Amino acid sequence: MTDTTPSLAGALSREQLRALIQSEQPLITDLHDLENQLQPNGIDLTLREVAHHRGQGAMGIDSADRVLPHLEALEFDADGWLMLAPGIYHIVYNEIVDIPTSLMALGRPRSSLARCGVSIVTAVWDAGYNGRSTSLLVVHNPDGFRVQRNSRVMQLVFFGMSEAPADGYQGRYQGENISLT
Repeated sequence: MTDTTPSLAGALSREQLRALIQSEQPLITDLHDLENQLQPNGIDLTLREVAHHRGQGAMGIDSADRVLPHLEALEFDADGWLMLAPGIYHIVYNEIVDIPTSLMALGRPRSSLARCGVSIVTAVWDAGYNGRSTSLLVVHNPDGFRVQRNSRVMQLVFFGMSEAPADGYQGRYQGENISLT
């Protein structure tokens, strides 16, 4: 998307999202089923990968002191299902977002996850971010949780900025996971 995106105030509607997704420079690509994923107030993101965290991470004052734990991918069964024990998991979504500097987004877990005793922890999708995002999935249910690959797990809600920042996101996660096969 370019910085010439029309001013969009507040949370974007289904119709505004559809127009941005179908534009010359799409807001989101690699969707499985636009009609099924498009919601009145956002777009559902689908599950691509799940991994265990192995080892400790670190967060220092300087970005150079940031250390991410190693990830160990989990394998879905032949039918695309995965049984998750209580604990934390690193997840990657299928969709690639390309947010213009006139927008930002917040992710919220689908309500069915909460009803199953599962949550998703996310950060802000900054204006100017481009990539295939990741989140933390937490299984609180003591009996665990079964999830299928490509299931809709989180809703991304986009908001128009009252004023676009001079510079969009330029952090280390810009362009992340785009080259995944």
